[in-house]
Amino acid sequence: MYIQTLYNVISDHLDDKKVKKNNKLKKYKYGYDKDLDCVIISKDGTLGEIYEIQGLKVGLPQIPESVDGGKLKKDKQVFTRRERPESLSKIKTLYDFKQYPDDLKEKYYDYINGEFTRRDNGYWFMCNGTPCYITGSHYVYLNWTKIDVGAPDFRQANRIFYYFWEACKADPRCYGMCYLKNRRSGFSFMASSETVNQATISRDARFGILSKSGADAKKMFTDKVVPISANYPFFFKPVQDGMERPKTELSYKVPSRRLTRKSIRATASEDDQQQGLDTTIDWKNTGDNSYDGEKLKLLVHDESGKWERPDNILNNWRVTKTCLRLGARVVGKCMMGSTSNALAKGGDNFKKLYYDSDVTKRNKNGQTASGLYSLFIPMEWGYEGFIDKYGYPVFDTPQKEIEGIDGQLIYTGVIEHWENEVEGLQSDADALNEYYRQFPRSEKHAFRDETINSLFNLSKIYEQIDFNEEMTMSGYVVRGGFSWKNGIKDSEVVWTPMRNGRFLVSWIPPKHLRNNVIEKNGIKYPGNDGLGAFGCDSYDISGTVGGGGSNGALHGLTTFSMTEDVPNTKFFLEYIARPQTAEIFFEDVLMAMIFYGMPILAENNKPRLLYHIKRRGYRGYSMNRPDKLKARLSKTENELGGIPNTSEDIKQAHAAAIESYIEDHVGKINEDYGNMYFQRTLEDWATFDISKRTAHDASISSGLAIMACRKHLYRPAPVRQKTKLNFGFSKYRNSGARSEIIK
Repeated sequence: MYIQTLYNVISDHLDDKKVKKNNKLKKYKYGYDKDLDCVIISKDGTLGEIYEIQGLKVGLPQIPESVDGGKLKKDKQVFTRRERPESLSKIKTLYDFKQYPDDLKEKYYDYINGEFTRRDNGYWFMCNGTPCYITGSHYVYLNWTKIDVGAPDFRQANRIFYYFWEACKADPRCYGMCYLKNRRSGFSFMASSETVNQATISRDARFGILSKSGADAKKMFTDKVVPISANYPFFFKPVQDGMERPKTELSYKVPSRRLTRKSIRATASEDDQQQGLDTTIDWKNTGDNSYDGEKLKLLVHDESGKWERPDNILNNWRVTKTCLRLGARVVGKCMMGSTSNALAKGGDNFKKLYYDSDVTKRNKNGQTASGLYSLFIPMEWGYEGFIDKYGYPVFDTPQKEIEGIDGQLIYTGVIEHWENEVEGLQSDADALNEYYRQFPRSEKHAFRDETINSLFNLSKIYEQIDFNEEMTMSGYVVRGGFSWKNGIKDSEVVWTPMRNGRFLVSWIPPKHLRNNVIEKNGIKYPGNDGLGAFGCDSYDISGTVGGGGSNGALHGLTTFSMTEDVPNTKFFLEYIARPQTAEIFFEDVLMAMIFYGMPILAENNKPRLLYHIKRRGYRGYSMNRPDKLKARLSKTENELGGIPNTSEDIKQAHAAAIESYIEDHVGKINEDYGNMYFQRTLEDWATFDISKRTAHDASISSGLAIMACRKHLYRPAPVRQKTKLNFGFSKYRNSGARSEIIK
């Protein structure tokens, strides 16, 4: 049975006396509540359930005493669009309405007032027996937005989306959202709806639109934004300047007061004295400096994951971010959403921006690295044809058919349907990856790369990644750290599981194999040499300007052996981190080597690690490069061991080692799967670029571990000396009358 992980509902606070008192006094304010560590989106002073969506806590209003649809039977409780009174539907402008007799206008004030209230505060209705809240923006989208199929459907996925977006607007620490979406998720229409919704209630404001190209931005403006504005009811729509359906700019500049409930009652003469909104919506061509130097209330970033080089979404965001703030104060928001392009085509920039927007990783100012908040909604929440009439996804195949939101019957669950599609594409790796990107069930699916661009077998790598994700990794991979027993260096190394440990391990050797050190002539050697080896990509400098620099990486791999309790050809350790100092990293590496009793093959172009190993008496643990005879090693190579990374032959051999391992031990093997459980390494292999090796710490380290375990394959043949053989046979001179022995 499918278990959703998109959000978690928190309600235990509702029994707290303080919360009850504050709700009674309506003391909760819209915005971030530090005490609750929650962004409150309620505008009526109350706090109800808290939705935790991808790490962001969002506080909803309290359920009111009366909820629309409460008197209906449970199966009839669905979202119903509120129709405009027929007589009002013919009125195009506020000025037309004001020509009506007062008694007729009075008849519609309650209706108009109610629409303003729902637009501002949101709306409650009963949904299959449960009170359901939607935000004001969501209400406007459902009730007053025209899309390509007419009117939008109510979907629970969109409800969660709008909760998250409202929290982004309410949180003063946030610059907006970075939404990793599925194909046909409706984001473009929701973003267009929000643009018009905010623009028609904002004074002296500017709204901008960007997309993967200028043509796409223009199309979004002319085909979505402008029609939505044109179809707004007269009481929401200011009078605009210029054409009703402009091509470049929608301008609400004709004298028209800011729309409020009171303005509906104003006389024409009063209204004539008011100033215009001076608010515009426009679009720009795609580029790093789009909207540079301008002040924006809302920036819509559509298809931001599909910017192709040389256009760079990262560079653009660094520029346009300044358009949304005044000093430290955030004055505008960005609504960014997209599927991801292939990583090599610019998708890697969007991927970085997305992960820099993780709400669980904040600086001391409470902001994410990008300033945005990331959101991903899996495909199963919004896949066409698998949404029931209440807006809920049909995850599992039902025992009995279910009525869909479109009136059609649903016989199959969306998970089974998706799996059938995936199974049918197994023979076409490119098509499969494209399907994953378009309809992802995880972030990793969304950021998959094209197989054609990969140096290694991407299909097998992704097979293993998918298998690992489907497994419960508890018990397979453990996070922790190594330490010296009782703090005494060069004694005994101890392994300790811990949540914040820098090591991931999938195998711990039995006690008799731990700390197996052999000492010869004052030099220590690994006692488990032949059972496995480590590979390491080190670094020499503790810190860099700006806190950057690559990670240190360490991988452990067992060899093929008949030793009991030792798995064959298995990566058992992954370490990808950059501790505060290089010395901490060196000590981490040393302790791992000693604990497992295995040698290490490290790059010698960054020799501080190798010097550290030698100084501590463990030179015997540092392997010599396997492609050279000992007699041909350089002075430094003899002293420290290690292997250079500059030789083209070594680069090719290193890549070939990873390639060979993937083919034999990763992904589906007959009817089983490989036992490579380290996702970060698999993902690094998937994007490995031999011309940019420095960006792939995990690949360098793991490849060296493979070479170390297969050192016999790189051993050079010894030079053979050619010698003349003498079998003792006499030679004769045959000239003259008789033969003579040649002496």
